[in-house]
Amino acid sequence: MKPSATSLPSSPAPSPIEAVLFDLDDTLWAIEPVLVRAEGLLYDWLREHAPAVVAAHTIASLRERRMALMKTDPMYRIDLWKLRHTALSDVFREHDVDLALVDPAMALFSEARSTVALFDDVEPALLRMKDRLTLGSVSNGFADLERIGLAGHFGVSIAAHRFGRAKPDPAIFHAACEALQVAPAATVYVGDDPLLDVQGAQRAGLRAVWMNRFERTLPEGITPDAICRDLHELHDWLQAQA
Repeated sequence: MKPSATSLPSSPAPSPIEAVLFDLDDTLWAIEPVLVRAEGLLYDWLREHAPAVVAAHTIASLRERRMALMKTDPMYRIDLWKLRHTALSDVFREHDVDLALVDPAMALFSEARSTVALFDDVEPALLRMKDRLTLGSVSNGFADLERIGLAGHFGVSIAAHRFGRAKPDPAIFHAACEALQVAPAATVYVGDDPLLDVQGAQRAGLRAVWMNRFERTLPEGITPDAICRDLHELHDWLQAQA
């Protein structure tokens, strides 16, 4: 029999759970294959429309430029769309490529970034949970939930690049709770990143479930309220808290 979610110690007499907020990347779908495909499609597009860039750069070297640019301004850690747009603009400018091509390049990348394969448990588990709980999402990425087909499951969806703050800032968690009209203490956040998702949510006064789909190791000093390997385990844990 498949073991259930691992429950870990939590504060005494917790508030009843009214809402569940979800991270997206590596929680509801695997992000690495999405980014590999999106960056590959963009590079093929560049080969046709900006050959001077492709002659000077590989996919890896373009990624290195973005990582270097991210260190120059804290805003780039919040707005990943702006980071990519600025990095692409800079490299186009260096190689005398028409800057008017940046927006169509970003449109192609953004569409591919929102072409994801949901984990098999996601939609059935969300349907089960939304019968008795309010659901939402909080993400540092810029996936299009309308395109993906998940927007209808969530009462609120907050993306860092639009909100202006990113996880683990308590403000982004609190904004989602306020939008759903639930207290942080009555809200559970579910995500794969121990620091941004688990520690960030707990410091904002929410309970936090670590979604460990890939058998990763939990860093020392971080104690989620539960550990789950999929959303079916999460559903069972939530029922046990009722």
